[in-house]
Amino acid sequence: MTFQDNHINYIELKAKDLQKVKAFYSNVFNWSFTDYGPKYTAFSDSGLEGGFEQSDDDIINGALVVLYHHELETIKAKLIAHGGEISKDIFHFPGGKRFHFIDPSGNELAIWCHT
Repeated sequence: MTFQDNHINYIELKAKDLQKVKAFYSNVFNWSFTDYGPKYTAFSDSGLEGGFEQSDDDIINGALVVLYHHELETIKAKLIAHGGEISKDIFHFPGGKRFHFIDPSGNELAIWCHT
């Protein structure tokens, strides 16, 4: 798979019950799933890669749009310089690292790269 800087690459959704949400999307839309521990499952065969994170919190806006950029520090500095705010600093996860930010309208998005 080829990744391009500044493109939407992934969408992450929240779920109260991962088994229930997996059954729903696989039965209704024929999506496939890969589990990454007890609290995360990635989906494919949906037109855009994504995943569900298990959450006990109230789900108000459960979608997290994730962009790709091969130089996290560079794009992080650029978005701060243009009024973005970091809501979750760079952290590692299986397959890469990412951070979350708030845009000037209050939307939270994330940017990731390979490790």
